[in-house]
Parts: sequence; C-alpha cells; structure tokens
Amino acid sequence: MPAPALPRIEDIPGMSDALRALARRGEPRHFRKGTVLMQEGDDGSTLYVILAGQLRVYSSNGEGRELTHGVYGPGEYIGEMSLDGGPRSASVVAELASSCALVARPLLQRFIGEHPEFAFELLTKVIRRARAATLSAKQLALNDVYGRLVVLLRTLAVDMPGGQRMVDPLPTHQVLASQLGCSREMVSRLMKDLLQGGYIEVDAKRLRIRGVLPDRW
Repeated sequence: MPAPALPRIEDIPGMSDALRALARRGEPRHFRKGTVLMQEGDDGSTLYVILAGQLRVYSSNGEGRELTHGVYGPGEYIGEMSLDGGPRSASVVAELASSCALVARPLLQRFIGEHPEFAFELLTKVIRRARAATLSAKQLALNDVYGRLVVLLRTLAVDMPGGQRMVDPLPTHQVLASQLGCSREMVSRLMKDLLQGGYIEVDAKRLRIRGVLPDRW
C-alpha cells in the first residue's frame, strides 16, 4: 500500500510559526497503525513533530501492564525528553496510521540558533508535561478510580457553545484504563453509570459532559 500523502503543514491547526518552520525542515516519515516508534530505555535524540494521525506515549512493566502518559495528535510533538542525550523515558506507539516530521538533535540546535524563541516554546512544553506527570502521580496516590476518571475527563474536555464540554476524540476504554491504572472493565462500568445518570452523552467517538460531574460516586 502506498504511503498516504503528507498534509500541508500550513493546514495543521494549533502549530506556532516556529514549529511549522521546524517541521518543514524535518524528514517526513509515515507509520502504520500499531508501529512502535520508540522504546523506553533506548538511546534517542530525535524530535517527532506529528503531522497526521495519533501517537500514544506509555510505560510498561515485564508483565505487560501499561500506563499511558498521553495521547497526541497533529500539531504536537514528542521525544523532547531525550534531547539531553539520555535514554527514552517512555515508549510511543501509533494508535492510528500517522505521519511525522523527524528532527535530529543537530538540526534542532541549528534551528534554535536561528529561532531562539522556539527554545522558550520547547521549555514551556517540557514544564507542562512535567507538571502533568506530577499531577497524574498525585491522583494515582490520593484518589480512587472514579476520582481519577473525573480529573482525566475534565482535563481532556474542551468548552463548547451552550456551556457544555466535549471530549473529542474519546479515547478507548482500554486507553483510559491504562492512564488511570485500573482495568478496562472498571472504566466501562463507571462510564455506564455516568451515562445512565445523565451526566455524560456518548456520540460516535465523542463524549459530551452535561453539567458538573459529581466528585464522589
């Protein structure tokens, strides 16, 4: 099967001018669904700018259990944590057929020399993801599964007209479970309860939050 055509970088929403310029210099690569782009612990010094598709960042143990750190789409980038020369801090898999622009460390260094404003953008991204990881660890330690699910849905949701909030696309129950550190069956049960209680609506692969989710269940 031939590789899909790369999307126009100008048409990808949410990218800064500097990131668009960097993506144009990167090496375009296509990845089939299920492809593992990087493994936790491997050496790596390449930044992946996502142009199309969806990538999931996760960690796993020797028993095959996984913890998802985030799911990212077009306009985002991953791999920044190993630009210090250290090993990869997590693994990455293509949840959908995806296209990326690969930026090696020497190219990134030259680019930052020409566009120093991108260094602040990169630093801000690292800080935000570190804060998110800290919050995730805190929720795992202090909240029950339902409490963690509420926090995650609130984080994923965006404001919509009419005062409602939307999660689009809605991750699968398995992905949500790996982010929450619980079983898929537990997520399915809690989502069913919220649906029957009228707190959420599910339409195709979107979830609409109706009003305020209860803090306790």
